[in-house]
Amino acid sequence: MESLLNQHWHQIPGGEVAELLGCNPETGLTDQEVGRRQARFGPNRVTAKKERGPLVRFLLQFHQPLVYILLGAVVVTGIMKEWVDALVILGVVLINAVVGFLQEARAARMIEALARSVTTEAVVRRGGQRRRVPSAELVPGDVVLVQSGDKVPADLRLLSARELRVSEAALTGESVPVEKQFGPLSGEQPLADRTNMLYSSGLVTYGQGVGIVVATGDRTEIGRVSQLIADATELATPLTRQIARFSALLLYAILVLAGATFAVGLLRGEPAIDMFLAAVALTVGAIPEGLPAAVTITLAIGVSRMAARRAIIRRLPAVETLGSTTVICSDKTGTLTENQMTVQRIVAGRRLFDVSGAGYAPEGQLTSDGGASAIADSTPPLVETLRAGLLCNDAVLSQKDGRWQVDGDPTEGALLVSAAKGGLDRSGAHEGWPRLDAIPFESEYQYMATLHRIPGGDGTVAYVKGAAEAILARCGDALDETGAVVPLDRAAIVGRLDELAGQALRVLAFARKSFPASQASIAHADVDGGLTFVGLQGMIDPPRPESVTAVADCHRAGISVKMITGDHAVTASAIARQIGLVGDGALGSPRGPLTGRDLEALSSDGLAGAVEQTAVFARVSPEQKLQLVEALQSRGHVVAMTGDGVNDGPALKRADIGVAMGRSGTEVAKEAADMVLTDDNFASIQAAVEEGRGVFDNLTKFITWTLPTNLGEALVILVAIFAGATLPITPLQVLWINMTTAVLLGLMLAFEPKEAGIMDRPPRDPSAPILTRVLMRRIVVVGVLLLGSAFSLFEIEQYMGRPLEEARAVAVTAFVLGELFYLFACRSLRAPAFGTGFWSNPWVFGGASVMLLLQGLFVYLPAMNRVFGSAPISVASWLGILAWSAGILAVIEVEKWIGRRARGAAAR
Repeated sequence: MESLLNQHWHQIPGGEVAELLGCNPETGLTDQEVGRRQARFGPNRVTAKKERGPLVRFLLQFHQPLVYILLGAVVVTGIMKEWVDALVILGVVLINAVVGFLQEARAARMIEALARSVTTEAVVRRGGQRRRVPSAELVPGDVVLVQSGDKVPADLRLLSARELRVSEAALTGESVPVEKQFGPLSGEQPLADRTNMLYSSGLVTYGQGVGIVVATGDRTEIGRVSQLIADATELATPLTRQIARFSALLLYAILVLAGATFAVGLLRGEPAIDMFLAAVALTVGAIPEGLPAAVTITLAIGVSRMAARRAIIRRLPAVETLGSTTVICSDKTGTLTENQMTVQRIVAGRRLFDVSGAGYAPEGQLTSDGGASAIADSTPPLVETLRAGLLCNDAVLSQKDGRWQVDGDPTEGALLVSAAKGGLDRSGAHEGWPRLDAIPFESEYQYMATLHRIPGGDGTVAYVKGAAEAILARCGDALDETGAVVPLDRAAIVGRLDELAGQALRVLAFARKSFPASQASIAHADVDGGLTFVGLQGMIDPPRPESVTAVADCHRAGISVKMITGDHAVTASAIARQIGLVGDGALGSPRGPLTGRDLEALSSDGLAGAVEQTAVFARVSPEQKLQLVEALQSRGHVVAMTGDGVNDGPALKRADIGVAMGRSGTEVAKEAADMVLTDDNFASIQAAVEEGRGVFDNLTKFITWTLPTNLGEALVILVAIFAGATLPITPLQVLWINMTTAVLLGLMLAFEPKEAGIMDRPPRDPSAPILTRVLMRRIVVVGVLLLGSAFSLFEIEQYMGRPLEEARAVAVTAFVLGELFYLFACRSLRAPAFGTGFWSNPWVFGGASVMLLLQGLFVYLPAMNRVFGSAPISVASWLGILAWSAGILAVIEVEKWIGRRARGAAAR
């Protein structure tokens, strides 16, 4: 039977499906057969992929070049018996490892969320009886009965259906419920067009149906999505990739320099033990011990800032990734749109009315062509159109926890809202126009009709709504603007239909027919002709108003936005035009749309080229969403993928950063994502990108600030060894400089506010190094200046006959004050240090004050003198240190001024 489970079930007649699966649709499977099939196919739940054991996952956290450097620092400080420093560095390593270990538990939670998404109950026929069983017990061949409100428990091939409509947005991205039928379909059909199939996770919004289970557990479409999520490679972020490359390079450079120092000293005849200590000092000096803490704290600050802007970060590196994003691939339904059908246009009495407001909140108004209030002039055909939509309706509109929601068909919910905006009260209408009978919507007739008693007892009236073709075929006349009955102008109505269809609106037509007071029931024959046409209502799942601004901001920042949806191409294109993805103002010259079938016809190279030139992708499967993300990444893009459905899970995980919707998103989407938007607002992504750019700026500032110190310390030791001179600073003093200044000075840069114009520049090139040539040159210049200040002041102290401890205290203080002055230059890598915003970061001044206090203790406190081998220094020495430090700041400010002049000239 396993071979049968790979059939194209939508192409096979229902009776043949039952025969292939060995089932009688009238009686279902026997209990014995169910037991055999459960043993063969297992439970109807998604199984978790076997992961690495916890010990292996924990040990792999140490498999990083930067961690190797830190572990090396632990070893060398341990050899020096500086246990406090060794334990501090080891603590940093262990904390990072524990955090990474906990993050890797996301994969297991993701699969568990998928399992929960299919855990429900099902009504089945077994042994000739109707039973309710847990969905986990379903097997291929089970006959399942579904009705309005049910969650589809497995993949089903329909055997019968009565007015069955199913919401499949979580799997396919379809914005409205799909009308189902049970006849076979010809040829290959995309998932969203297999109207005779029901898929696990779907929600029945209307009608009834009977289907036979064709796939359970991992074999369902949801199971396939689960496998895609499990197999999707989770990429390192641009920051982690660049930090890894930078750390590896630094590791090799440190080892080479330490080896060279040791070798040169031996060749000069120095004692091996002294040269080993010198090599240790160089190693400790070159290692940026504060870098991991700075990265973690800077990202954590970014996380808190983003939380204030309604974006919850689940992985720290995702903060910086947003700042590097070059492309945002956005799902349409519920992300760029409201995921709430909304009437936007009404045609009644030859006039067109606009309906303001979006979503299910009954807030807005109706205006005519001239902009006047539509209900104020009591336009009879408009009132009748709204009343028809209100009364010929089975949905319920309610408010829960401050949010409006619809219980029933979303299109009927949209009609309730438009009536409310027009001033019609649902409860009052139903009391004044009580329903006597109804004809439910049927696919064969394409309409629904309800019979109501007219207020005052002056007869009854039937209101009919449905497909425009079905309604117009039954109409002989229409209402004009005054409410008079006139001959039907079919051509004018068809013209309006074409106009609304061109705006991608889903259009329903409305009509009425009067009956005598004795008419208490209604049948199809009663409304088969003689109807009076009253109007049209055109609806769509509208874009969020803030999406328009957010897309424009992204384009201004050089970030391309692409819509990837399972919905129809016409609908997707209309939404794309409204929010500015295509047309005037769009970034580049996007073509499109491309459908899933178009993508299937493209080669790998053709796909990679097409994806850059296209802004709208419609009728796309989960696998194709994943392929589109991978194609963009193959072109060097940093991709952010947004979504809320199960079908978005694989692409969310594969993307450089996955962004899930917090309110409407499924648990699978949230677990797969790196960031969750608490307000489901696409505009929050733009805010998060802005914060991400600020985070990367601050990380770059810290690295630009800290590396000159490490370079200067290494150079001091190298020059001393090559010159055969005494070491100006000891390994323990190097640790003092690195750890205290990193915490009290460097980390203060993490609190720097975003610089002006941060969203007016293009995204950072993902392949570019963290440090530009200009910054590398600056690092070398400052490193050499720190070498000059520390070494020259040390030699002056020695020449003046000062004790070694005092000379070394001068050298250490020269490094500390040089870093402090240079810190102010690093608060902006381009703007002047003393320009606008000088007082914008009070943390810098607080950290500098504490650093000066600690350095005073280092120099003058006897206990500190004994521990670190320092000694009090003279006022003259302080003046020399201050002069050198101010000189470092002056040199960098002049260099920045020259750079600004050069950029200004190039711009002109």
